[in-house]
Amino acid sequence: MKKSLITGGAGFIGSHLARRLLEAGHEVTVMDNLFTGTKANIYDLMDNPRFTFILHDVTQPFWGQFDEVYNLACPASPIHYQRNPVETIKTSFLGMMNVLELALKTKARVFHTSTSEIYGDPQVHPQPESYWGNVNTVGLRSCYDEGKRAAETLCADYAREYNVDVRVIRIFNTYGPHMHPQDGRVISNFIMQALKNKPITLYGTGEQTRSFQYVDDLVKAILLFMALDTKRVKDFFAQKEMGLPVLNVGNPGEYTIKQLAEETLRQLPESRSQIIFQPLPKDDPKRRKPDIALAQELLGWTPEIPLREGLAHTIDYFRGVARK
Repeated sequence: MKKSLITGGAGFIGSHLARRLLEAGHEVTVMDNLFTGTKANIYDLMDNPRFTFILHDVTQPFWGQFDEVYNLACPASPIHYQRNPVETIKTSFLGMMNVLELALKTKARVFHTSTSEIYGDPQVHPQPESYWGNVNTVGLRSCYDEGKRAAETLCADYAREYNVDVRVIRIFNTYGPHMHPQDGRVISNFIMQALKNKPITLYGTGEQTRSFQYVDDLVKAILLFMALDTKRVKDFFAQKEMGLPVLNVGNPGEYTIKQLAEETLRQLPESRSQIIFQPLPKDDPKRRKPDIALAQELLGWTPEIPLREGLAHTIDYFRGVARK
């Protein structure tokens, strides 16, 4: 029976991953400081004898014997990561270092959640893993973008210097049940605004694009990547002349933010919300779309859940949240 640690496991994606690992027969330990995560996301797991919750901040060293460590610890929405930018970059860098140090001492396999934000406001479209990005190093978003870039550097160096088995996925916009209703991300914003009959706020013209991936598709890709033999992963990325086993994982379907707002209102016909426009925030990317060719080649993975279907599941979840 594999023993798996998930840092940040009480958050949106981590709680979904915990369920899938338990379903697969793993012993699962979730470590979280509950800054943005919540016990409500994992209440249903607490009575499982193979599940353990530890209240701990990943920036502080920790110990344990695990076969796999999944590093998901970091606030991921602008509202949360800009609230305390120094802590955000510490979480990305020191948290990653603590995970890698544990793996080095215990021979654990490491998975790290990076982000499409490392591409910044991209000048290449769609974005392949080989693209270095176009990032403002001192902007309001930089604590998150640069923290994730630094974490990737640590992963690459621990792999090169110490032969740590580490795999990285750059996650593109992901949504689904257990998102925080006030996390400031576009899908949760639109749904909650529509449910409360408040104006749906678009920034700029609403013509900037994103690619939206349902959480189940992401978790499937994570599990497929972590299940691969070490040699196969090393050989694949060596052949691609890449210094780090890293994959883009997202849904390449590209939508304007205005289209997303219109689809949200279409699925909530009882809403009295109207669309309004506000100035575009500084450093907000104009276009974002993943090139997923490497994930398709290595994992045989393609996202399966279209936006319309995933949005319906997410709206059902938020209806329940709003009633509470």
